[in-house]
Amino acid sequence: MVASRAIGSLSRFTASRTLRCPGYICRNFTVSSASLTRTHINYGVKGDVAVIRINSPNSKVNVLSKELQSEFTEVMNEIWASDQIRSAVLISSKPGCFIAGADINMIAACKTSQEVTELSKEGQRMFEKLEKSPKPVVAAINGSCLGGGLELAISCQYRIATKDKKTVLGAPEVLLGILPGAGGTQRLPKMVGLPSAFDMMLTGRNIRADRAKKMGLVDQLVDPLGPGLKLPEERTIEYLEEVAVTFAKGLADKKISPKRAKGLVEKLTSYAMNIPFVRQQVYKKVEEKVQKETKGLYPAPLKIIDVVKTGIEQGKDAGYLSESQVKFYYIQEHQIQGNVLYHLKKKKRDTGTSLTPFTF
Repeated sequence: MVASRAIGSLSRFTASRTLRCPGYICRNFTVSSASLTRTHINYGVKGDVAVIRINSPNSKVNVLSKELQSEFTEVMNEIWASDQIRSAVLISSKPGCFIAGADINMIAACKTSQEVTELSKEGQRMFEKLEKSPKPVVAAINGSCLGGGLELAISCQYRIATKDKKTVLGAPEVLLGILPGAGGTQRLPKMVGLPSAFDMMLTGRNIRADRAKKMGLVDQLVDPLGPGLKLPEERTIEYLEEVAVTFAKGLADKKISPKRAKGLVEKLTSYAMNIPFVRQQVYKKVEEKVQKETKGLYPAPLKIIDVVKTGIEQGKDAGYLSESQVKFYYIQEHQIQGNVLYHLKKKKRDTGTSLTPFTF
């Protein structure tokens, strides 16, 4: 009974106050000379903090394309090799968008299962290296942080987001009939707990910044700024960057801990999830609900459950392998499955209802 109640109450965290921080002015801002030749990413240095800016050309949003991934890897290697840089901030230059997701065309261009598996493994390797970074990396999130963008953010050591209605985090891959493929199925359960991770990945719902903070998906919030000499969105991005730089310095100086203190409910839930019988009951209940919701017409959620279960029960390496290997089937089928879900969602809109959350 205690374990069951702990599972059901995971989402009821105590609210945390929004962070307000005095402006942080950094002189001695230098720009990497190699940045001049890059098109998706550039970075400069404020003191001993690298500020990495994402800005995909000729697009209103940033997407995790091969070009962006290649430039990001190149930039991170430079940062890790520099003795003058002790931490980094990752931020978007585009108002209202951190990273909107992976480039679907990049996925659809794969011709064989081996190509899809390798694409997934490349993302897994990149984000695992980021997760183990010897220099703390702060993701400064303003706007949409979805799919591959979320997988990137949760691989960083710390996340700060603007408390703005445009700032949403989510794993919408299921809406395309595919899965998170760069480690997201393995990291989300560890970060927010199994019930909340299933809810995010099986519904594809967007999570507002304040809710993300309560879940443990975001570590700090900053309020957006109003109009001034510059546009509000421009001022907000600048302010977010200043706050993120301050926290990056604090993490490097070990004045700030990247580990978030857990509340009583989280501790109880974590304890319950360590009990094999409780986990099996969760898997069973989620599978039953997916079958009921989709009538067996939309198998992607069942594969998500299977991949998450593999990682938890057999270890991270097995989970990563399972995550990368299932994607090719869904690349072939995602248009059909996407159409099925579209009609399910349309039916719910027509009847005035919404997608049912996976509560426990």
